[in-house]
Amino acid sequence: MKKILIINGHPDKESFNFGISEAYKNGAEEAGAEVKEILIRELMFNPNLQFGYRQRTELEPDLLEAQDKLKWADHLVWVYPVWWGSVPAIMKGFLDRVLLPGFAFNKRKESLWWDKLFNGKTARIICTLDQPSWYYRWIYGRPSHNAMKKLTMNFIGVKKVRITTIGPIRLSKETFRAKWLKKVEKLGQMNK
Repeated sequence: MKKILIINGHPDKESFNFGISEAYKNGAEEAGAEVKEILIRELMFNPNLQFGYRQRTELEPDLLEAQDKLKWADHLVWVYPVWWGSVPAIMKGFLDRVLLPGFAFNKRKESLWWDKLFNGKTARIICTLDQPSWYYRWIYGRPSHNAMKKLTMNFIGVKKVRITTIGPIRLSKETFRAKWLKKVEKLGQMNK
């Protein structure tokens, strides 16, 4: 049985991103996967890595539980809106605080290289835009995609990362959103 963790990075529970998370979850559970969730907006934690890596900031209980879920999962599903070409601030704080040396990677002594500790896991990124996805790709170069896939997931060892971009959400019609929810549910059914 595949173990799937859905991490929702949108701070607004009324957002379309929560519908996306639910659609993926429904599809995955229908296909027999075991699903857990992290709703970043509901976690109690300081999003600032206040000392960088110079001094350890103790993890709050919610972040320790999040780390347990991240270790447990075979497949990570990240759901978030693209804001200013990046992830929401609360999600960035979550990444900074949770994907730490000794947990997600290990720095090698006297070397610029590191060991990746999330080898064998896969990921799906599902993000929403207020512009057409082709515009985000060809005009802006997909900065949040590159940051999440290459500089975060690949950095910690998640090699197989697929990306689904949904946009434009702003001014979209209910039929557009319903079509996307069906597509996302199918992704969940395929556990991809």
